[in-house]
Amino acid sequence: MKSSETVAGDPVQAGGSEAAFGTWASPITAESVAAKRLRISFPVVSDDQVWWQEVRPNEEGRTTIVHRAADGRRRDLLPPPWNARTRVHEYGGLSYLPVPRRSQDGDGWALVFANFADQRLYMTEGAAPPRPLTPQPAAPSALRYADFALSADGTEIWCVRERHDDGKITRSIVAVPLEGSATSDPGAIRELVSGADFFAYPTPSPDGRHLAWVSWNHPQMPWDGSELRVAPVTGGRPGPARVLMGSETESVLAPLWRDNASLYVISDRDDWWNLYHVSIHGTPPRAVCPTKEDFAYPLWTLGGRPFGMLADGRIAVLHGRADLRLGVIDPDQGQLHDPDLPYSTYVATLSCDGMTIGAVGASHDTPQSLIRVNVVTSRVEVLKRELEEILDAAYFPAPRKAELAGPDGRTVYALIFPPCNPAHSPPAGELPPYIAWVHGGPTDRAPAKLDLERAYFTSRGIGVIEVNYGGSCGYGRAYRERLRHQWGVVDVQDSMAAVLSLVDAGEADGARLGIRGSSAGGWTALAAVTTGTAYGRVFGAAASYYGVTDLERFAATTHDFESRYLDGLVGPLPEAEEVYRERSPVGHITAGTCPILLLQGVDDPVVPCQQAQTIAAELSAQGIPHALLLFEGESHGFRKAETLKTSLEAEISFYGQIFGFQPPGVPRVQLTPEPG
Repeated sequence: MKSSETVAGDPVQAGGSEAAFGTWASPITAESVAAKRLRISFPVVSDDQVWWQEVRPNEEGRTTIVHRAADGRRRDLLPPPWNARTRVHEYGGLSYLPVPRRSQDGDGWALVFANFADQRLYMTEGAAPPRPLTPQPAAPSALRYADFALSADGTEIWCVRERHDDGKITRSIVAVPLEGSATSDPGAIRELVSGADFFAYPTPSPDGRHLAWVSWNHPQMPWDGSELRVAPVTGGRPGPARVLMGSETESVLAPLWRDNASLYVISDRDDWWNLYHVSIHGTPPRAVCPTKEDFAYPLWTLGGRPFGMLADGRIAVLHGRADLRLGVIDPDQGQLHDPDLPYSTYVATLSCDGMTIGAVGASHDTPQSLIRVNVVTSRVEVLKRELEEILDAAYFPAPRKAELAGPDGRTVYALIFPPCNPAHSPPAGELPPYIAWVHGGPTDRAPAKLDLERAYFTSRGIGVIEVNYGGSCGYGRAYRERLRHQWGVVDVQDSMAAVLSLVDAGEADGARLGIRGSSAGGWTALAAVTTGTAYGRVFGAAASYYGVTDLERFAATTHDFESRYLDGLVGPLPEAEEVYRERSPVGHITAGTCPILLLQGVDDPVVPCQQAQTIAAELSAQGIPHALLLFEGESHGFRKAETLKTSLEAEISFYGQIFGFQPPGVPRVQLTPEPG
C-alpha cells in the first residue's frame, strides 16, 4: 500500500458471537435491499417548490415525478402506468420539465415529461390526465426527446430529438409547441439545429436572442472532445453558429448564461473539469476558480447541471476528487467556500432558484437524501431520503480511502469496506474473503456513500474493496486517459493490485478473492479471470452483471451512442481487430478458468443478451461451474425489486459455494456443473 487515509481503521468491524466469515446472520436481506432501492435524481427548485424523479423497484422500476409544494405537501404527479423515462442515448436522464402557467384562476405549474412506453412528450396540468405534445411515430419509440428547456417566450420546449429511421439514427435540437398542434401536424415541430452526431444542453439566452448548446461527433465521446456553440436567434430560428470553446481533445459541458452576452461553462482544457467564463464577443475564456478538482462528471445522461447561478451572482457548484462536495463560488474574487453540511458526496446535478440550492447528498452513514439549502441562512431541509429507516450504523462500515501502488508505479485509488456486524466475530486467525467491486462506465467512479447493497455483503462477513482504476472520473483528464487503448489491461491490473494490497497487509484471504461488476465493470470482472490471467491468477470467482464479453460483436450490435466508444478504449476497427480478439473473454475460457456468475437483462439494448449466452456456452463446453440468470423485462441496469432480490441472493450463494461457506437463509443458486 502506497499510502492510506484511514477513516475507520479496523480491518474487521465485528463483535458478538463467533461465526465464520460469510455465515454471519444479518438483518439486511436481499428483499429489503431490493424494496428500499428507491432512487432520487434530478431535483428542480423554483418558487419555493421542488420537483424530482423517483425510480421505484416495487412498481416494476417505474419512474415517477414527485412535487413538493410551497406548503410542504408532497404528491406524485404521474400515477401508474405513466413512466417518466427517456431513451435518448438509451441512458436517458432528466425526463421532465416544470412549466409555469398563467390563468384566470391564478398562476400555477404544468409538467412536461417523456413517457417510456412510446417515448412521446406529454403535458399534465392540475388534475387533468396527460395529453400528448408530439406525434405518434411511424415505428415504436422511433422519436425520442430529452434535455428540455423552455423557450424565451414560454410557448415551446426546446430539446434534443433522436430519430430512428430504418436503422439510421439522427439527432437535432427541435422546438415542440406546448399548445399540442404537433400531435396532428408533425411539421409543427421546428428543427432548430442539426448536422452533428450528438447534441446536449440546448440553452436559450435570457433575452432569447442567442442559443447555446454542446455537440460532438463520432468517434468522440463527450468526455473526449466536444464543442460549445452559440448562434444568434431571429424569428425563433438560430442562424450560423460559432464555436466558443472545445475541440476533439477538449471536453466542454453545461453552458449557463451569466447575462445576455456571456456564459459559464465547464472545460477540461487544463486537465481538470473547471469552470470558465466566456464571452460571445470573442474575448479569451477565463478560469473562474482554477483548481485541481473536477466540477463535473462524464455526460452519460442528459439534462442534469453540475452548477447553477444564485440571485446574488454567486455560483453553486459541485466539486472535488472522486467525491463531489457542494460549494459556492464568488466569480469576481475566484473564491470557493463549502457550506458546513453533513454530506460527504453528492450526485452530480443540482438546481438553483434565488438563494436556494436543491441537491442530492449522502455520506457513509447517511442515506442519499434530497436536500434544500438556503445559502443566506445555511438552513438545510431534508425533503426525502432514499432510505427513510435504516439499521444501526454498526452494520455499515466506514470506508478506508486508500492510494495504492499499482503497476509501473502508477497510483490506484480505492475504498475499503471491511466485514462489519455488531452481532458476530470471526474465529481466531481466520481472514475474510474479499470481493473487488468494479464500477461501470468505465469513466464512472465509486463514491464513499451508504449503500445497502454493499452492506448486504459486508454484514455477512464478506469484505468489499471498490476500485477507482485508471480511467475513472474525478481525478482529472490524464487519469481518465490512462485507459485509452488499454481497456482490459489497466482496469484489470489496477483491480488486481487493489485486492493484493489487502492480502499483503494481512487483511484478506488470498485464496478467497472475487471480482464483480456491472456493464463495463462486468467486462473488467470477466477479463480479469480470462485474458487478464496473463498478469496472474488472482480471483477465484467472478460475477458479471450485463458485462461485455465479445468486443467485436459489441462494436457491431450496441446502440449508437457507444458504437464507436471502443475506438478510444481499445482501438479503431479493422486496424485493431486482433487486439479485440486477444482481450475479449469470449474465446479465452479454458479448463483453468474460475467459476463465473452471469446476470443479464433480456431486453438490454446496450449489451445484448447474446453476449452472456455466448460465454455461458463456452463455460459449459469446458465444464466450468457457472450460472446464467436471464431476466425478462429488464434492460441495462436492473430496476425491478424481484430481479434485484434474485440477483443478490444468487451472487452470495455463488460465493459461498466457491469459497466454502453457507450464507444463512439464502436459496442455493444452481451452478452447472456443481463445484467439485
